[in-house]
Amino acid sequence: MPNITMRGNPVTLVGDEVKVGDKARDFSVVANDLSTVTLKDTSGVRLFVTVPSLDTGVCDAEVRRFNEEATKLPGVKVYTISMDLPFAQKRWCGAAGVENVVTLSDHRDASFGTQWGVLIKELRLLARAVFVVDSSDTVTYVEYVPEVTSHPDYEKALAAARAAK
Repeated sequence: MPNITMRGNPVTLVGDEVKVGDKARDFSVVANDLSTVTLKDTSGVRLFVTVPSLDTGVCDAEVRRFNEEATKLPGVKVYTISMDLPFAQKRWCGAAGVENVVTLSDHRDASFGTQWGVLIKELRLLARAVFVVDSSDTVTYVEYVPEVTSHPDYEKALAAARAAK
């Protein structure tokens, strides 16, 4: 697993590391309307972004950035997954004007966090990571951000999303 820190302190990630070339792993998360969403409910090129909480500065800025960039990524669906409750995600999206990113909650089972190796054991939050999955469900880009309070490499993630078929 990658070495991840939060505010300089090492944390333990639960699950197996996802690597480029892996098949996308199934998950079960909750949409803002409380419906269940699994991998099979998504299709095409997908950008999966995991964050600890939308109510923090870095996460807020990151999701706003991906929301803005999503309009320049035709054919790419952007999902942000956190442990925030669906109600909080819906409220945050409304307040932030986020309409191009689908927010999903992993609060119920930590399914995405465990399957994709981003669940922080000590905090029951998701580490900051970015995954690009192509239309054949193959992972084409992975970034586990080494320090949870840092931003991902937006340019690399966006280039990978544009390159995926």
